Amino acid sequence: MLKKKISIHDIARELRVSATTISFVLNGKAEEKRISQPVKERIQAYVKEIGYQPNLVAKSLRTGETRILGMLVEDIDNPFFSGIAKIIEANAYKQQYKIFFSSTENDPEKAKALIQTFRERQVDGYIIAPCHGIEDSIRQLLHDNCPVVLFDRYYEGIATSNVIVENYQGTYKAVQHFIENDFAQIALVTLDSDQMQMTDRLNGYCDAMKNAQLTDCILRLPYRSSEDDIRQNIRNFLQSNPHIEAVLFATNYLANNGIQAIIALNKQIPDDIAVISFDDSPYFSMFSPTITAIVQPVQTISELVIEKMLSMLKDKHAKRTAETRVLPVELVVRKSSVRKKEQATAVV
Repeated sequence: MLKKKISIHDIARELRVSATTISFVLNGKAEEKRISQPVKERIQAYVKEIGYQPNLVAKSLRTGETRILGMLVEDIDNPFFSGIAKIIEANAYKQQYKIFFSSTENDPEKAKALIQTFRERQVDGYIIAPCHGIEDSIRQLLHDNCPVVLFDRYYEGIATSNVIVENYQGTYKAVQHFIENDFAQIALVTLDSDQMQMTDRLNGYCDAMKNAQLTDCILRLPYRSSEDDIRQNIRNFLQSNPHIEAVLFATNYLANNGIQAIIALNKQIPDDIAVISFDDSPYFSMFSPTITAIVQPVQTISELVIEKMLSMLKDKHAKRTAETRVLPVELVVRKSSVRKKEQATAVV
C-alpha cells in the first residue's frame, strides 16, 4: 500500500500552528512576517525530521513562479557556452533559481520545440543564444511579457535585451596582428552562417584585409559538419592554397580541427602556417606551440546576463526596455601567431 504523501496541513495539525505560518517559514519569509525564532526552528526541525518535500506544482500555482529558468545554447559541450552556463547557474542558485539547459545545435526546429517545452513547464524566464529561424518564437515570448535575455548573438529589428561582444573588432585586430608579424597571405576559416556574430567576424576580417590592400582567402564550412569532414575540408583548402601563411579560425572548435589538419599535412606552426582562434580554449595555453586566441569575457557576459534576468523577474510589471551591452574582447598573444625571431616578447 502506497504511503500517503505528507501535506503542509498535516504538519500544521501536528505542530498546532497554521498552514500559513508553515508556508512563510518554508518560503524564507519568517522574519518578514514576524514569526518567532522558536516557532521557526520547531517547524524547520520537524520538516527536516520527516523529510517533507513541498508540492512544487501547487506552489507555482499559488505564487505564479516555478523558480526555474530555461537556457538555450548552441552546444553545451562547447567550453564557451559551458563556461557561461556554469557561472549563470551558480548566480541563479544564490537567488533560489534553478536552470534547465538544452542545446539547439543551431537547428531552428529543435530550438522552437525546446522553447515550447520550456513554456509548458512554465519557466520564469528565458536565456537564449538564438539561432536563425526562431524570430517568431522570440517575438511571441516578448508579446506574452516573458522575461527574455539573448546573448552571443541577437536579431536586428527585435527589441530584446542582449549581451554580445565586439566580434568585428576581434577579427580586425587579429588580422592586424598577423600583418604586424609579417604575414601577408592570411586566410579565414569560418562557418557558412548568417548569424550576426559570424557575419561580424567575417566583416572584420574582410575590412582589415581590404584596408591593408591584401587579398582575402575564405573557407566557409557548413555548420552541421562532422569533425572528420571539417578536418578534411581544411586540409583540402590548405593544399589548394599553398601560398597561405596564416589562418584565422572563426571559432575554437574550427581551430581545434584546423590545427589537426595542419599537423596532418606535416606543416609546422607558426613556421609554415601561423594560427589564431576566435574564442579561447582551456587547452590552447598547453598546446605546443601555444595558440593565440581572441578571448571573450565569459565572466562578465555571464554576470550581465543573469543580472538582467533577475532584474526583470524582480519587477515583472515594469516596462521592459531593449538594451544591448557590447563587451570588448582581448587578443591574447601566444606563440602560434609570432615568427620565431620575435617570440621572446610573445605571451607563452
